[in-house]
Amino acid sequence: MKVKRTYPKILLLIFSSSVFFIVLYLALFYYTKQVEKQVFNNSKEQFTNEVNKLLILDSKPIEVAITNDTGWDEFVDFIETKDSVWYNDNVANEIDTYNVDYLAAYDKNKKFVIHTASSKIKSFDFIPKQAMDDLHRKDLSRFYLKIPEGIVQVTGASIHPSEESKKIATKPFGYFFVVRLLDKSYIEKLEELTNSRIHFVNSPKDNGIGKHYIYTTIGLKDNQNRGVSMLLFERNFDVYFENTKDILYLIIAAFFINFLVTLIFTKKWVFNPLGLITLILETGEKNAIKELNSTTGEFRHIGNLFEENNHQKMELIDAKLKAEEGDRLKSSFLANLSHEIRTPMNAINGFTDLLINTKLKKEERLEYLKVIEKSGKNLVSIIDDLIEISKIESNQVTPNLTSINLESCINELYETIKITIPKSKEIDFRIIENGQAVPHNIIADEIKLKQVLVNLVNNAIKFTDKGYVDFGYEVDEKNAQIIFKIQDTGIGIDIINHQYVFDRFKRVDSDLSVMAGGLGLGLAISKAYVEMMGGTISLESIVDEGSTFSFSIPLDYDKERKIIKRFTKSTIDSKWREARTILIAEDDDINFLLFQKIVKLTNYTIIRAVNGEEAVAICSTNPNIDLVFMDIKMPIMNGFEALEKIKVIRPELIVVAQTAYASTEDEVKIFNAGFHGYITKPINREKLFELFDDIFRNKK
Repeated sequence: MKVKRTYPKILLLIFSSSVFFIVLYLALFYYTKQVEKQVFNNSKEQFTNEVNKLLILDSKPIEVAITNDTGWDEFVDFIETKDSVWYNDNVANEIDTYNVDYLAAYDKNKKFVIHTASSKIKSFDFIPKQAMDDLHRKDLSRFYLKIPEGIVQVTGASIHPSEESKKIATKPFGYFFVVRLLDKSYIEKLEELTNSRIHFVNSPKDNGIGKHYIYTTIGLKDNQNRGVSMLLFERNFDVYFENTKDILYLIIAAFFINFLVTLIFTKKWVFNPLGLITLILETGEKNAIKELNSTTGEFRHIGNLFEENNHQKMELIDAKLKAEEGDRLKSSFLANLSHEIRTPMNAINGFTDLLINTKLKKEERLEYLKVIEKSGKNLVSIIDDLIEISKIESNQVTPNLTSINLESCINELYETIKITIPKSKEIDFRIIENGQAVPHNIIADEIKLKQVLVNLVNNAIKFTDKGYVDFGYEVDEKNAQIIFKIQDTGIGIDIINHQYVFDRFKRVDSDLSVMAGGLGLGLAISKAYVEMMGGTISLESIVDEGSTFSFSIPLDYDKERKIIKRFTKSTIDSKWREARTILIAEDDDINFLLFQKIVKLTNYTIIRAVNGEEAVAICSTNPNIDLVFMDIKMPIMNGFEALEKIKVIRPELIVVAQTAYASTEDEVKIFNAGFHGYITKPINREKLFELFDDIFRNKK
């Protein structure tokens, strides 16, 4: 049955009741913007018209004066006679009357005759001939030029007799030009006249609505209608709409605040308690009951009723949770086992296939065999650790501390991993050089330390196709810790995934990670190992640039412990190589074959029992047996049961357990049962010879 929720309905009611207000607000806001735009455009248009009229008015006296002078008969005579005395007495002194900076006269052939200039203008004869041609078609012209002294306004007229008032019946007798320099004083005067600020600009400028000033630009063009420059007129715009808009913004802000407050308190006082009641009815959540008890009124009373009812269900819920937890732990264990075993098995199977199916040099075969041996050791340690990781949270696993030569450890891992890097990857694999190497061996869990480094380095290689992968360590004497770093230039990890990258069963989803496979247990196991050794682990990563994993372990020097020399076949003292008879109780043919091949290197006699019952029978009938290797898990009679019977028959006979179990609890159980010692599978040749040496040396 689908429950109809009331919360969306109330939200719809609140929203619909606000629609009318929002529509009115938007209409008012739109109207305000339109009025502001209209006022601005009108003001700008009025300002432009005003500036144009003022400029025309400012030039009008010059135009009137030059029109009068160029219709003067004596001026016509001067062009013919070029009488400078007359010019100086009658025309040159009018430069102040014109209020300009330059006067110039040209004859009818457009040749320069004479000029008068103020101290501001040093140039002369700069009027273009084209401007004189233009005066044939009109009696007066005004244009602008750019000269070395600056931009000038030029007003010109053709010279005619007084009877030729329209100046079009006859050809000009000459030309007269009046020039005004648009200098600072002129601009200041024009600013005062137009009540604005004026600047020279190269392009027109416009301002948007809502500013406190308006612009208009007037183009200054030469006699050929080409732009010389522009004058930008800027005036304060005193009609402001900001206050009105601020009030509108305040109104809409107040509306949304009120809307949010209404939603928040409606949710807090009504919907949250109802949601808590629903959650309690569906799941029996304790925290929900506590939250409901913290409310007021009827909802608190309902919370008390739920709390009383919840106590009656606690035992059933606890039993259910324990059953689910058992299933989860079982699934977790199987997932860990499947994921982590594949890495060393890949090396074992791959290099075994190369040994069988390819022709290799002796050195290559030896190198591959070493990789297989090391991978086998890693596989055993991974299996042991995967079994123990399920016990970490219950504190049933403790670190197995040993003395470690850290430099040798790093170099060994480097050589092991280096030859496993696919040739298709363009990776520079390096050890990070550090300025301070550890002066002594350190105390740490070697297997777990190596596994953490292997996990992190292999991850770096897996997700790096080009660039480099570096790993190494540095010593922090001040904080008594060793810091390991693994750096790569791979695909990186997005920052949103950093928070759960170390969680169990979490994997960063990407095309490359899907192709690479795996359940994402490597980093979770590494984090568990690091924390178990008393350290911390962290990540710095940028997508498409690379990642840096850092972890630390406590710095604990082993300054006194001596390295124990392990004996191989070649190092066993010859005086312990007397003829011995050894009984091997092993039901698996391959394991027995391996044991037989290793012991064949000595002069010991091997007898086999395929189960515990047969081992007891052989020990009771053969007094020449010096040593028994007893498999723990066998058919008919297991190793513990067989040992119990052998101790009754031959209590002095040394029996050593051989087992695939390797946990601390199994070790205690083996010694409590009465075994002399134990050796774990897969059997290590050096450890086996060392065990022979120890047993038979003492017997001697």
